[in-house]
Formats: sequence, C-alpha cells, structure tokens
Amino acid sequence: MEGQTLNIRPPMWLPIVVALIIGGMYIGGKFVETRYSEPTLITVSGEGEVMAVPDIAELRFGVQTGPQRTAKAAMTMLEENMNKVLASVRSMEIEEKDIRTEQLMLNPSYDWSDGKQTLRGYEATQSLVVKVRDMDEVGTVLSGAANAGANQVGGVQFTIDDPDALREQARKEAIEKAQSKAAKLASELGMTLGKIKGFNEGGDYGTPPMPYAARGMGGGGGMDMAAIDVPQGEQEVRVTVSLTYELK
Repeated sequence: MEGQTLNIRPPMWLPIVVALIIGGMYIGGKFVETRYSEPTLITVSGEGEVMAVPDIAELRFGVQTGPQRTAKAAMTMLEENMNKVLASVRSMEIEEKDIRTEQLMLNPSYDWSDGKQTLRGYEATQSLVVKVRDMDEVGTVLSGAANAGANQVGGVQFTIDDPDALREQARKEAIEKAQSKAAKLASELGMTLGKIKGFNEGGDYGTPPMPYAARGMGGGGGMDMAAIDVPQGEQEVRVTVSLTYELK
C-alpha cells in the first residue's frame, strides 16, 4: 500500500449544484434589492385663478296671501296675484324655460291664546325661480314683480352660464405653477424629474345667493317701486391641482 496515491474525483453533478446555488443567491439578492429600492416621490400643488363677470342672475320671489277664511279663498287670491306677477316677468321677455315654480304651499294658520290654538284661516304661498340673462334688467325684473304683487323675495344669485372654458384657463395656470415648483424642488435636491405618478384636481367658483329677504313689498301698496340697483361684480373661478413626480 506504501507509495500509492488515492485519487478521488468529485461527482459529475457537484459543479452543477454549486452553480445553481450561487445563481440562486445572486438572483435572490437582486430580488431583495429590487423589492426594497422604491423610487423617491415628491408631491407639489399649484393654484390657478380667473376672474369673470357673471352673465346670469337667478332671482327668487313669490306671493304669500296671508290668512284667508277658507282654503279656496287663499288659493284664489294666490292665483290672481301670481298671474299678475308672471305677466310682469313675461313682459320682460324672459323665456318660459327660465321660469319655474320652486315652492307651492297651502297651510292652516293658527292663533295661540292661553295655551290653546284657534284656526285663523288658510295661507297660500308660491315662489318662483327666474333666470335673467340680461344683467342690466335684474333690478327691473325684481321691481316689476314687486309692483305686480310679489311680496316675498328670497335672494339673488349670480352665476356664470358656462364656466368650463374659465376652469380650463385656471387649470392650465395651476398645472404650470405646480410643474415649476416641482422642477425647482428637484433641482434643489440634486435630482431630475421623472414620470408623473399622480394627479388630483379641486376648486370652486361662484358666490352663495345674495340674501334679499323682504315681506309686504309691492302688492297694491299704492306706490310703485323703482328699479333696484343690484351690482353683480366679478366672480373668481379657482382650480387647484396636485402632481406627484418620481425623482431620478
């Protein structure tokens, strides 16, 4: 046995197994690296504003009869007075599509005495919403309705008939501001902007109704009401956007 050399050869499959193990470790490492290396994101916002003069006014007014002896008497009085009001509105060349009834009510009216209620009569009310497209005629329509018998005025609201074009202008301005802000922030961080990962938009326009509540106006008071001056001013159309960018 002395002087003999023992020669042991590794199995043929051993290099393949080693290669598979090393390859698996490499792939696993790359998977972990990819999985946990999320991109850097920033979110910026911008706001755009456009001022515009309203081109539509919505007027709310109507007739209230006060207590009448019977329900029929209340409804008859309401019909007579409201017909006069509607005739006045239509004489201003307001289209039928721009006149609608907002409320029509008939209610009992009671007096209270010594903790007891006594039926006083019946009261009828009808209110209209009238859309005026000629802004110079807003005050004239209101005063004409009051002179014809309207004794309830609920409010005036100015709106923009087609705000979409104005919103588009405001949106463009908001996006440009947000893009500029994002580019500046990326530069300060020593990076560049990548793909947009998110977008969100919000905003509003218009003003709430102008309160103009009044009772007992017009309706045969013996003196015609002069045209009311109702300035409409300007309205702001505002759009806000937020953009989310990936940084490289």
